Amino acid sequence: MAGNHNPKPTSVRKQLLIILAIYSLLCYLLRMNISVAQLFMVPELGLSDIQVGQIFSVFMLGYALFQVPAGVWGDRRGPRFVLTAVMLSWGLMTLLTGLIPGLVMRGTTAAFFSLLTLRFLLGVGEAAMYPVAGRVIANWMPASEHALSNAFVMAGNTVGSALTPPLIAYLMQALGWRFSFYLTGVVPFGIALLWWWQARDLPQQHPAVNQLELDLIGCGRKQENGSSLAPSRWTLCKDWNIAFLCLSYFLTSYVMFVFVFWLYKYFVDVRRFTVVGGGWALALPFVTATVALPSMGYLSDRLAARQGALQGRRIVAMGCLMFCGLMLVAGAGATGPWIAVSAISLSVACLFSTEGPYWSTIIRLGGGRTLAQRVA
Repeated sequence: MAGNHNPKPTSVRKQLLIILAIYSLLCYLLRMNISVAQLFMVPELGLSDIQVGQIFSVFMLGYALFQVPAGVWGDRRGPRFVLTAVMLSWGLMTLLTGLIPGLVMRGTTAAFFSLLTLRFLLGVGEAAMYPVAGRVIANWMPASEHALSNAFVMAGNTVGSALTPPLIAYLMQALGWRFSFYLTGVVPFGIALLWWWQARDLPQQHPAVNQLELDLIGCGRKQENGSSLAPSRWTLCKDWNIAFLCLSYFLTSYVMFVFVFWLYKYFVDVRRFTVVGGGWALALPFVTATVALPSMGYLSDRLAARQGALQGRRIVAMGCLMFCGLMLVAGAGATGPWIAVSAISLSVACLFSTEGPYWSTIIRLGGGRTLAQRVA
């Protein structure tokens, strides 16, 4: 008799998770490329270190201000449309970063203000990435795999962070800093089309998802929106657990973006690595983080199953943060450059390993709503 007697769940959710990880990779590649390109960009445009710091900061301003609006937009308009739209904006802003400063907008002042504008807009576009990815994970992944799923997506950013320094350093030396923006700016357009083709807002809407996968995710075909029993936004705003989680994440992100934007300059200027050598040195912390992230996400899920969701994830996050601080102090005080790189690599790995627990916790606290709570 023809037919499949042993049907298996489809794996559409895993395909979406892989695309989200690619999104995450590009998210960090496109925000970090300027931290390496500045080595050649700054002298050509006549910028000062203070101006460079302001350019880095204005990205974070746009990123922080639009986290909550982006999360609300993702809830209302749906992840499929929102993530497609913002990915297109990432590509456009990156291409224009290589084209406008010094070519279209000539002179130091004009170049400076054009970079401020472009980086702010890139921050606005990237603000949607992780809140809306959180909505996808809440909709598509079983609750028992939330930390691991978030960690897998966040591992994309560590892969991007590891690839960016040597890639941009090589492109800069071979073809100039502008070409590094042109090349990295083209890729998002293809990924946006892939996401639009493959993604749906809910598992029930995807024609390739079978009933076994719906059951595994935890929803039936009659369920159209899991947010009906979720707390209101006002209730979420009054929840002290969410307030403290946001404060903790803010402090964590402060250190994270010191690593993202300034670690390459530290390796080249203070630890005396070459342009390309600094790129390879900077890749090591993020390679280490790529291994640690899913491992700690898996451990977080296992502890959550044994000791309760919040307690299990709290243990992993607190342990990683404490070890992160110890390794950062050790790295700053190390005399040898490679000892410093090794200690900082462990510090970066521990810092990024908190992402799975953080994001799975906010999904848990938010119920059916994955409102943007990433404050920095």
